[in-house]
Amino acid sequence: QVQLVESGGGLVQAGGSLRLSCAASGRAFSNLAMGWFRQAPGKEREFVSTISRSGGSTAYADSVKGRFTISRDNAKNTVFLQMDKLKPEDTAVYYCAATPSAYYGGSDYRRYDYWGQGTQVTVSS
Repeated sequence: QVQLVESGGGLVQAGGSLRLSCAASGRAFSNLAMGWFRQAPGKEREFVSTISRSGGSTAYADSVKGRFTISRDNAKNTVFLQMDKLKPEDTAVYYCAATPSAYYGGSDYRRYDYWGQGTQVTVSS
């Protein structure tokens, strides 16, 4: 089993920044491909970003490309999502996800086996 705990969400004005963290436990972190997803009220879960086990490969949704940066620290068992130039449409609950089944998780949420409880991000206009 893998436990994921997100932190770093909050309320920020448009144009501001937040840094989300996701701490993992229960399994060797370097064996986990990681991803970030989000879900706004009344909308379906949406892919945000993903990073491979080593951190050498990353991908982003078009809506966040150039504004968000995913990274990981395998020594600290933590994955990060740096969010800059935030927009009101970024408002959502952000979830961290992990899979041990692939080197690279990709954008399909069905490929991820473990999920955190989520952290709320609210961007005011």
